[in-house]
Amino acid sequence: MIDRRTFIASAAALAAGTGAARAAWPERPVTMVVPFAAGSGTDTVARIVGERLAARLGQGVVVENRAGANGSVAATYVARANPDGYTLFMTTNTSHSANPSLMKNLTYDPVADFAPVARMGNLPFLLVTDPKLPVNSVAELVAYAKANPGKLTYASGNSTGIVAGATLAKRAGIDILHVPYRSTPPAITDIIGSRISMMFVDITAALSQINAGALKALAVTTAERSKLLPNLPSMQEAGVPEFDITSWNGVFAPARTPADVVARLNKEFSAIATDPALVKRFAEIGFDAFPQTPDELGAFVRAQLANWSRMIREAGIEPQ
Repeated sequence: MIDRRTFIASAAALAAGTGAARAAWPERPVTMVVPFAAGSGTDTVARIVGERLAARLGQGVVVENRAGANGSVAATYVARANPDGYTLFMTTNTSHSANPSLMKNLTYDPVADFAPVARMGNLPFLLVTDPKLPVNSVAELVAYAKANPGKLTYASGNSTGIVAGATLAKRAGIDILHVPYRSTPPAITDIIGSRISMMFVDITAALSQINAGALKALAVTTAERSKLLPNLPSMQEAGVPEFDITSWNGVFAPARTPADVVARLNKEFSAIATDPALVKRFAEIGFDAFPQTPDELGAFVRAQLANWSRMIREAGIEPQ
């Protein structure tokens, strides 16, 4: 039987040990969960970031893809993970801005269940089509869709693709059929194979296929032209009014992750997002990198929840 004095001493030793372990973080590899399949834009960024993060932490970083249910499978997994700094979530507006308005029965709370760690940048999106489609501009695409109602299809591999496609249909007054995919890479494959007409996709996932001529890019989704593709018009320039959709990328940990671990992670992620060599490398694959503090990311997420709720409502999308 343990007496009171022994119990207190043991508890103190355990507390001291816990503090020491936390101070020594990380003592083992870190897992960075990605809510999309390998080959997606977020996955590509995560693997570059993970490689550099491992070097900075002196521990391995494992990128784990948990695609499904529009990012909610991965989000729920991380939300329920041990808040010890060894499970991180590199995600986008899909899980943390759009899903609360797209899904009726969400299994996580994007604010309450996560500790914001670092904003990493933006994933600019653009409209791409099957090169065999007889259009060379957004105006020609709209005219073709109006002349052939119900004939065109658009794929989506994430919430940005869903909302952008529905917004185009609504604002341009065209009838196009939505075909959802589990992730972006197979959707791109089906456009190249002429099984799907078009999709809104992040530059990172589509750039190599655009450069190879396998996809035709018509416009970017942001209000202004992207510095990554300055010769491509914005959707607004192309004639679709008030079209401004930006996909963002950030890192989160489970809620209640120790503040000192979050601070250390933010320091390392911010250094990665501002490293000149990496910024150049990110730009080459179509990712616009820049950092934010945990507090800034938290405020940004709350603002984006309202923004995406409005966009989804205006696009006429009913939650599923």
